[in-house]
Amino acid sequence: MRTYLLSIIVLFAISLTFAATPRKDRDKFVVVLDAGHGGHDPGNLGNGYKEKDIALKIVLDLGSALEKLPNVKVIYTRKTDVFVELRERAAIANRADADLFVSVHCNAHGSSAHGTETFVLGEANDQRNFEIAKKENEVIFLESNHEKHYAGFDPNSPESMIGISIMQEEYTHNSILLARMVEDNFLNSLKRKSRGIKQASLWVLHNTYMPSVLIEVGFLTYKPEGQYLHSGSGQSQMANSIKNAVVSYKKYLEQNVGENIFDDDELAMATETELEIETELPKVYKDVTFKVQIAASSKRLKLKPYNFNGLEVSSMEKAGNTYKYFYGETSDYNEIQKFQEVAKQKGYSGSFIVAYKNGVRIDLSEALKTATN
Repeated sequence: MRTYLLSIIVLFAISLTFAATPRKDRDKFVVVLDAGHGGHDPGNLGNGYKEKDIALKIVLDLGSALEKLPNVKVIYTRKTDVFVELRERAAIANRADADLFVSVHCNAHGSSAHGTETFVLGEANDQRNFEIAKKENEVIFLESNHEKHYAGFDPNSPESMIGISIMQEEYTHNSILLARMVEDNFLNSLKRKSRGIKQASLWVLHNTYMPSVLIEVGFLTYKPEGQYLHSGSGQSQMANSIKNAVVSYKKYLEQNVGENIFDDDELAMATETELEIETELPKVYKDVTFKVQIAASSKRLKLKPYNFNGLEVSSMEKAGNTYKYFYGETSDYNEIQKFQEVAKQKGYSGSFIVAYKNGVRIDLSEALKTATN
């Protein structure tokens, strides 16, 4: 392990010397767009949709919008349904001396999980991030000569994940800045649920010598989100939202030409706070289920988003002549607080968290006294 990491560090030091060389003068801001999966690798197939197709359509829409901007050059890792090796995706960006690398994917999960996530490279901070890293990296095994090209890298090995996370600290701050802009647009402009910025050791990002992000535009396994992402309007909206984030990022850099792009102290504080929030460990209470009560009515309403300001209501219960409606359902108290925040943003300022133990409603204070896992 020590020998492996030492080799990586030495190679990275050499590469950084090259990467740190002043960029040649040029007129174009180069963005490399990467549609995940492709060809014989369909990605996830949640609800019968193909991740590879949706990712490609969003990338093509995104690229078309960016190509209309002055002084922007767009390069694609694929524009058709073909298989591109992970190492080649990074190599395309490096050969182009790109300013940004943006990879687009669709998420999947066995639960009702939904929402967008944007990943930057880093050591996986919790088991779920590690599982996502494994899922996205396992495409390596579909490549011929993967043992040679990936130098012993094992997608199932935490040691390999930690090793590649060492290799891109140079660009972490810039990547987080772009990721924040992407997620803010999803949340504020499109009113999508944002699951925030995450760190995971994804091979497709590790060898790109420029700010890089991997965007999970939503969960195909969550039917309403899968339908949205499969629709032409949904794809166009997601593409436009990412385009606006790239434009904002480019303007930010241009406004700081001739200066240190970041105030190191301020950025360090912002970065630490951002990742501290998004990688917060689950606070799970055994046998307890938390929900957010958003409304109560004497009328029984259909559990459709249009009746609840776009929210996907998780359940309803009747108490006397009153129907109560709930958003979110989880044993993780940190997670339910996020659901409550979304409800408030949707106009339910009086929403509040309730708790159930073994199916029976209990006081929230009582639930929080129980031991966490």
